[in-house]
Amino acid sequence: MLKLRLPTDPRWVNIAEKNLEEILTDHAYCEQKAASTAISLIVQFPEYTELVSKMSELAQEEMEHFQRVHQIMEQRNIPLGRERKDDYIHELKKYFSYGGRSRLNVLIDKLLFAAMIEARSCERFRVLSENIQDKELADFYHELMKSEAGHYSMFLLLAKKYGDPDDVEERWRKFLDYESEVIAKFGKSERIHG
Repeated sequence: MLKLRLPTDPRWVNIAEKNLEEILTDHAYCEQKAASTAISLIVQFPEYTELVSKMSELAQEEMEHFQRVHQIMEQRNIPLGRERKDDYIHELKKYFSYGGRSRLNVLIDKLLFAAMIEARSCERFRVLSENIQDKELADFYHELMKSEAGHYSMFLLLAKKYGDPDDVEERWRKFLDYESEVIAKFGKSERIHG
């Protein structure tokens, strides 16, 4: 369903399990950033009513996820700590150039960017849910995997609604190819996208 070109090696979970404090902190900030992205899309593109409505709901849901991750951390006496730089996101951003692009094309690029992050997060949550020894976290990540899949689909559907569906599909295919080159450099650290 996700059409990601390069799956995560399940052994990545072994790295994550060795430092659950780090993976949970990184995950918490990923949820906070997802909420911020939704709010940013509202601010940047307020004329798209359906987008505003869906991003408003998404921002609330992502902050609920942040709260849930933070509650798990509190129960385990893990402090949140400082935000981590997400090198995967930084590398993905290099794909897009917004200079001279129409407002609509910028929106579609931002929707595809968000869809990719949700797709990879969904895939990583699946790998965690199927391989992590911690039963509480396995169940938690299984639940969030479903949620991320819905977000991925929503972003792609919005891109196809606002843009030409065939053009959006072609842009998505090219972005999937690029993402596979990016993610090949990761999978060696206890980060959701690391």
